[in-house]
Amino acid sequence: MNFPAANDSGTGAVRFGDIIYERIVAMIADGKFPVNERLPAEAKLAEIFGASRPVVRDALERLRADGLIVSRKGSGSYVRQKPDSLILKMVPVGSLADVQRFFEFRAGLEAEAAELAARNWQPADQDRIMTALQTLEQCLREGRLGAEEDRELHDAIAVATGNQFHITIRDLFSPHFAIGHSVTRSLSLKRTPEQIRSVQDEHAVIVQAIFARQEIEAHDAMKRHILNARARMFQGVG
Repeated sequence: MNFPAANDSGTGAVRFGDIIYERIVAMIADGKFPVNERLPAEAKLAEIFGASRPVVRDALERLRADGLIVSRKGSGSYVRQKPDSLILKMVPVGSLADVQRFFEFRAGLEAEAAELAARNWQPADQDRIMTALQTLEQCLREGRLGAEEDRELHDAIAVATGNQFHITIRDLFSPHFAIGHSVTRSLSLKRTPEQIRSVQDEHAVIVQAIFARQEIEAHDAMKRHILNARARMFQGVG
C-alpha cells in the first residue's frame, strides 16, 4: 500500500491526521502516554507534532473510535488501553489508520458475503469451506500462525456466494486482506489459549450458520467476527 506524502492542507490534512494518530498509538504502546493517564491538551499535542489543532483533533477522534482513548467531560482525553507495539512493526509506516478503516469496510463486505454464501452454497463449496476450517483448526493445535489459512477460509466463503464480484474484490485488495489477517493472527499468538480458541469458535459459528442456510445469522456472525478482529488489534497488554 502506497500513501502520499503527509501535509497539513486539503485532503492531505486527513493523511497527516493518520500519521499523528499512528505516532500517538506508538507513544501509548511505548508507555510514554500511560494507561489511565490524561493525554496532553490538543494545543500541546499540536505543538509536539508540529500540526494544526484540526489535524490533531482528527487523530484523537479516530483514537476514540478505536477504543484507545476515552474522553471525560471537562477533563480531557485519557488512555484507555495499551496496544502491543508489534502492530506498528507489521504495517507500512503511516498506514495503521487505513488498516483499521479496512476492517470497517470488511465488516460490511464479508457480512454480506456470508449471507449470500448461506443462500447459495453448493456441495463443492461445503467441501472447500470445511477443509479450510479444519486446516485452520490444525494450525491452532500446532501453534502455527495460520494467517494464510485464515484467508483461505474467508476466500472459500466468498466463492460460495456464487457472485464473482465478491471474489474479484478479494483479489483486488489482496494485500490489504493479507495485512489484516497477518496482524491479527500474529497478535493472537501472544494471547491466552482461551482467547485463541474464541477466535476459532467465531469461525465455527459462521460456518455452521452458512451450512444451515441461516442467512441473517451468518451475516451477523461474520460482522461480529470482523469487528472483534478489529478490536483485538488494540487489546490491552498491560
